[in-house]
Amino acid sequence: KKEDVEDGGGGNRVGMKRHRTSGGWMLRERHFFHQGKVQCATIHKESSLLVVGFSSGIFGLYELPSCNNIHTLSISSQKINSVSINKSGEWLAFGSKKLGQLLVWEWQSETYVLKQQGHSQGMNCIDYSPNGSHMVSGGEDGKVKIWQCSTGFCFVTFTEHTGAVQSVKFLSKGNAVLSASLDGSVRAFDLVRYRNFRTMTTPKPTQFLSLAVDPSDEIVCAGTQDSFEIFVWSLKTGRLLEVLAGHEGPISCLSFNPIQPVLASSSWDKTVKLWDVFESKAATQTLQHNSDVLCVTYRPDGKELVSSALDGQIYIWNAIDANLLGTIEGRRDVMGGRKKSDRTKLASQASASSFSTLCYSADGKCLIAGGNTKWVCIYNISRKTCIKKFPISSNQSLDGILDQFNTRNMTEAGPLNEIDHDSEEEREDARGRKDETLPGAKRGQLTSSRKTAKAIRSTCLRFSPTGRAWAAATTEGLLIYSLDETSSFDPLDLDLDITPARIYKSLEDKEWLDAILMALRLNEASVLRSVYERVPKQDIPLLVSSIPAPYVKRMLDLVAVQASSSPHIEFHLQWAESLLLHHGAVVMQEFSTYSAPLRAMHMSFSRQMNDLSHMCNNNHYSLAFITSQAESDGQSL
Repeated sequence: KKEDVEDGGGGNRVGMKRHRTSGGWMLRERHFFHQGKVQCATIHKESSLLVVGFSSGIFGLYELPSCNNIHTLSISSQKINSVSINKSGEWLAFGSKKLGQLLVWEWQSETYVLKQQGHSQGMNCIDYSPNGSHMVSGGEDGKVKIWQCSTGFCFVTFTEHTGAVQSVKFLSKGNAVLSASLDGSVRAFDLVRYRNFRTMTTPKPTQFLSLAVDPSDEIVCAGTQDSFEIFVWSLKTGRLLEVLAGHEGPISCLSFNPIQPVLASSSWDKTVKLWDVFESKAATQTLQHNSDVLCVTYRPDGKELVSSALDGQIYIWNAIDANLLGTIEGRRDVMGGRKKSDRTKLASQASASSFSTLCYSADGKCLIAGGNTKWVCIYNISRKTCIKKFPISSNQSLDGILDQFNTRNMTEAGPLNEIDHDSEEEREDARGRKDETLPGAKRGQLTSSRKTAKAIRSTCLRFSPTGRAWAAATTEGLLIYSLDETSSFDPLDLDLDITPARIYKSLEDKEWLDAILMALRLNEASVLRSVYERVPKQDIPLLVSSIPAPYVKRMLDLVAVQASSSPHIEFHLQWAESLLLHHGAVVMQEFSTYSAPLRAMHMSFSRQMNDLSHMCNNNHYSLAFITSQAESDGQSL
């Protein structure tokens, strides 16, 4: 008995066939690749396709068993770590670990189906757009990325910075973002034309740690790391207006009062200073702390501000008279998670005993806090208590996740996990970048080749302006926690059971929800109008509250069409009011998707209002006479 068996082989060869006999194995064929070392491979059995990813960023598509090359393409400058094929064999998916890149390629048409790339290094800062539909992030790689919150996709990347981005801010109108970087520049990016339209620098090179914009979007302030100064520019002209001096340490955070022209700055010199940037160069108030101040932020109404210090305390201040209202002891809440280098549990408690980022909720009643720990805490300000704790990761490969671990792995030379016993592939990667490393560097492109585990932490937290979600920039990327249902996929869009007869049967049985959903799927104008008009007015609010999110846009389109062709104005307004009342959060989150039906509804209602107002104005006295006669007869109209 003889049988041909395929063997993937190793190194840079694939497709090795061995002829198995009763006596053993015999080599039959060998195929070599010349694009580089093989990193990953997969086979699609139904179509006999082999996809191979190489260390040079090239992938190859081969036909089996002949191993003929069908397609070869370079998709990345770094090695391809993973590859997969969909069930039909048309789409090829590739992942690059070093670049944080995901690609989906349709090989027959030679087009990209999906192309996404995150920050290749850590994410330092984030901010929500005013309507909560977009987010901006800045990272150690010097890139500024704009994300769609509903899909999680990045749709524009700005690469003008040459150093790590430390702070980002959306303008109040949402049409531009600002970023401050360690390269000594503050840049403004236009989200309409996707360009860098303003670059603000200092007379002497410096590094920026923090950024703030006044509510009118006219003044931009940035705090420095080395000169301990705050620079003030005009966004309109890009001219440097003032230099605020007074701190004796790096400016860790800046925050503008939403109501008054007052700037709050926190520093490692154990103070928070309040500045009137329009009137004086000197600080108007100085708030003393017991240790270095890491973060400061104002409440949305501008009447209160909070600051976080290195001793784990959260200080609550009156923003008007600068009096201390109270403190929150956050040391116990933030503790948890022992690092591999911590020889004792007390060492882990000392390293994660403070909050480095704070943010108020939209209503100002709650405060979210995070730092060098796996926990994100939400506090009730009035009660000064922690009401909820969220673990941002359960990935045990990260440092600081486990509360306890085996102490036998701790040796005199350090943890066994950090001893270099890498594979040949990892050693070759380290040798390839040995000339570009800096001893002792823990982040950035100059990271040393010494093996260390990434520590879990949250570098920035932000509440959504809608109050329905909050986001965290963490070691594992950008995380969004939401109260709304994000899934809007309906797999049963149309089937053979959806017929006009069944829809009318549901109407006879007064099953309004089933009838309207089936009519939307069938999408016949006459059936839609019949179902729409037969729903009782008093049942509309309850019906609309049960409509799934994928059908909201279709319902708005239906109301817009019916409002333009039917005289039942009050009936249409009841539908529109109920839809916006129950699904307003979904509409605001994806406003660009729903803008067309909303404009159509507005035009229909405006036209009918103009017609009615013109007719009522011409018959004003006749209507007044009719109503007065009815009142005199004791009747109501």
